[in-house]
Amino acid sequence: MKDYAAGIWQARYFWTHLALSDLRSRWRRSFFGALWSIIQPLGMTLLLALVFSKLFKSDIFTYAPYILSGVIVWECVTACVTGGALAFVQADAYIKQTRHPLAIYTLRTVMTSLIVLGMASLALFGWSAFVLPQYVGWHWLGALTIFPVLAMILWPLATLLAYVGTRFRDVPHATGLVMQAVWFISPVYFETNMFRRGGLDALVDYNPIYHLLQLVRAPLLNGKWPAPENYAFTLLAAVSFALLACLVGQAAERKVIFYL
Repeated sequence: MKDYAAGIWQARYFWTHLALSDLRSRWRRSFFGALWSIIQPLGMTLLLALVFSKLFKSDIFTYAPYILSGVIVWECVTACVTGGALAFVQADAYIKQTRHPLAIYTLRTVMTSLIVLGMASLALFGWSAFVLPQYVGWHWLGALTIFPVLAMILWPLATLLAYVGTRFRDVPHATGLVMQAVWFISPVYFETNMFRRGGLDALVDYNPIYHLLQLVRAPLLNGKWPAPENYAFTLLAAVSFALLACLVGQAAERKVIFYL
């Protein structure tokens, strides 16, 4: 593992270049360019907030940043899951010509998604400061912890899916269905009290997605630091995915080239 980590570090200029190249390709010949990372979630938030605030009789000014936080974080998670499952397949030309650690190709995907999340977060921070100025304070620093926590969760998860997805090409297609199911049972757009009123407390209390979102929502929308259990659940998920990725990687790292 030490040698593997050293190989990833030695290739840092390579995977950094790949991530930045993905970002340039994402907005190439676009008039608004990187601003689309802010415009898209804002547009989706406005649409959902207008509809859901009427359906659930919620205050649109406070419900909108709740939805926006769910939109940008969920898009990051989905991009890493679906992109991770295809990471080795899409990088087959590099894999066949070089002998870098394969985890750099999923790190490329995660790094790109986190940069997009960082830009989209500017809209969330600005909106929260405008509609909830009473919650602006030092506890906002707690919201920034979502970036390292997401990296610790999504990199091993994307790597795990990449190994499996290279061997079984149905995995990238199945991840879309799985993510839809996870979204439906998670408080991404729907408020947590809706789940609790329906007796579905377990879908909140034991759901890593809820605790992940609380890293952002607690400081920005509730004016308090994230709770210890929020970090406990998210770090447990990170450790679990890391162990699985290491076990699968040890068995499949040298076989990937044959599956491509």
